[in-house]
Amino acid sequence: MSIPKPTAAELELLQTLWPLGASTAKQVHEAMLAHKPELAYGTVLRLMQIMHTKGILIRDESQRSHIYAPAQAQDSLQTNLLRDLIDKAFSGSAKALVLAALRSGISKKERAEIEAMLKDDPKP
Repeated sequence: MSIPKPTAAELELLQTLWPLGASTAKQVHEAMLAHKPELAYGTVLRLMQIMHTKGILIRDESQRSHIYAPAQAQDSLQTNLLRDLIDKAFSGSAKALVLAALRSGISKKERAEIEAMLKDDPKP
């Protein structure tokens, strides 16, 4: 069974949870307050419970405060989302996605990093 694609709000929560590692809803809420000061604890808790029901998060119920963790590693989920985007929006062409990303504007630093990565790649 595959894990469902997260909504925008769920993805935002995952972006907070991945660097934290396994955490309580309170810990995630506190971390999210830095960029969303209006965010209510109850909203975070409900979202995490929904994400657990959907299989996006796993939950350890052995402690009084439940500990949540992502069911899928960040790079794995990002790869799956990217594959889906390439298939749906770019007719399966990774080249078309990359060209669209480059046309949307990148910084000189990002361009230099990309060029260095391409030079280091042993594939033709």
